[in-house]
Amino acid sequence: MHFPIRVYYEDTDAGGVVYHANYLNFFERARTEFLRQYNFSQQALFGQSLAFVVKKIEIEYKLPARLDDLLNVETTISEFKKATLVFKQTLWKQDICLSEATVTVASVDLVKMKPVAIPDDIRQALQKINFSI
Repeated sequence: MHFPIRVYYEDTDAGGVVYHANYLNFFERARTEFLRQYNFSQQALFGQSLAFVVKKIEIEYKLPARLDDLLNVETTISEFKKATLVFKQTLWKQDICLSEATVTVASVDLVKMKPVAIPDDIRQALQKINFSI
């Protein structure tokens, strides 16, 4: 899935370069839209006392994004386990890779605050994607 991002003034430091923590926001938005594409909204999941929370993130900054850049976040799932998903995300400016992230999210019961199996409806919907589950 591809998700467009425009860099706004609020995303940058005084020099017009995207502040490093804001890349996490860009990747978070893209993961949310990835799930929404398969008809799973965060709000609906909360209604089921379920959330996907970041368990681990690895990020590599290659080149800076700057004010007014039009970027694209590419999101795929590289691993699918009982209670976790591993997303591979790449931030592009045209055909130039600016950053790459590997994000592991866990399916968590919000009442017990413990990991739970990813619901079958989500698992089945994500099976349509081109990777082995």
